[in-house]
Amino acid sequence: MNTPANTAITEKPVTTIREIGQHEGQSVTIRGWLYNLRESGKLLFPIFRDGSGIIQGVVPKNAVSPEMFESIKNLTQESSVIVTGKVRADKRAPGGYELDVTDAQVLQRVNPDDPYPITPKEHGVDFLMEHRHLWVRSPRQAAVLRIRAEIIKAARDFLDERGFTLTDPPILTPAACEGTTTLFPVDYFDEQAYLTQSGQLYIEATAMALGKVYSFGPTFRAEKSKTRRHLTEFWMVEPEVAYGTLDDLMVLAEEFISFIVARVLERRRPELETIGRDISKLEKIAAPFPRITYDEAVQMLQDAHAKGLIENKFEYGGDFGSPDETYISSQFERPVMVHRYPAAVKAFYMEPDPERPELALCVDVLAPEGYGEIIGGSQRAESYDLLIKRIHEHELPEEAFRWYLDLRKFGSVPHAGFGMGIERAVAWICGLEHVRETIPFARTLHRLYP
Repeated sequence: MNTPANTAITEKPVTTIREIGQHEGQSVTIRGWLYNLRESGKLLFPIFRDGSGIIQGVVPKNAVSPEMFESIKNLTQESSVIVTGKVRADKRAPGGYELDVTDAQVLQRVNPDDPYPITPKEHGVDFLMEHRHLWVRSPRQAAVLRIRAEIIKAARDFLDERGFTLTDPPILTPAACEGTTTLFPVDYFDEQAYLTQSGQLYIEATAMALGKVYSFGPTFRAEKSKTRRHLTEFWMVEPEVAYGTLDDLMVLAEEFISFIVARVLERRRPELETIGRDISKLEKIAAPFPRITYDEAVQMLQDAHAKGLIENKFEYGGDFGSPDETYISSQFERPVMVHRYPAAVKAFYMEPDPERPELALCVDVLAPEGYGEIIGGSQRAESYDLLIKRIHEHELPEEAFRWYLDLRKFGSVPHAGFGMGIERAVAWICGLEHVRETIPFARTLHRLYP
């Protein structure tokens, strides 16, 4: 077994690797783990990580005691250590600094007979996902998770600073929001409940109380999809605005995305560089975004098919699939807003376009570089009669929506909102091929472990 050393944790002043540049020329202590170790003659080059970054240490044999040199030399990957050394600037080093190690306190030395399973060599995706609890320690995966945290904070800051109030909808719900075929049923005492697909219906209620609100939390879709864009459990941020229209919503969405990207560029540039993101593409993201109608998007797809650029011909009236969104979004350097889809392919709660009632006042925001939809939103139906008609057309249980219908009986107003899936936003901003790397522990059609 790997047994922690019976050693008291140091009480020396501690800093983080991310902040180490503030201590050039000073002796500092960092608490972390051994990421890698190489040896060159009488020099050791341990690389340490502490959750905020990585730094290379330098240990000349004649600079420390023989016991200390051997202790560091025998460290194994992911051994936990508390390291003290002098910070030295070096442009060649990751992060621009190295640590001249003077002391290393080993909390746990990983047993070399039972080594850390993820080595710097290549591993298959299935192996890495099976060891996701350890894979998140790698510099690339850690960088993605720090960017994810920055995106979430930026989303909250944007809404908080603009007068939105966070209101938390329930995770257990009595009925569907986006369609009955993608629900996870849950036994709820003597009743049937479902895991939420969206907080939207509930924050429509809180918007009528507070004006501008948002929710942020987990959502669940039981889609049997294996595409690179789908998870069964993901996180959504959903603002809702009383008296908001579709035009208001589109302005809000483009300002929201622009703010988030700018914040990531400002605060997480080192992480973007760690994962090899082409930052120049993100630097082009600024409002206003191009806007096209559904009709124009369909024409774009049909023209592409006629030129042999895409294989399948898109038929007017259908909803866009991932390949369609990929092509449309790849034609723009900024997110593109596709608005006014046929009402027949959209959710029951959307307001019809007064000029063309067969269309819904809705918008999907497609990220550039072929990443597809990251935001979906609409102006909501404000008429009681229209909403109850739509509920029946979608074969939804009227009784479960009685409270939702009340919103149209008592002071109904135009209102609008959207949802942004955090994981799809992270995938685009980080330039990731698959959404499974955007969340600490992905839940997909065939993955419930770890």
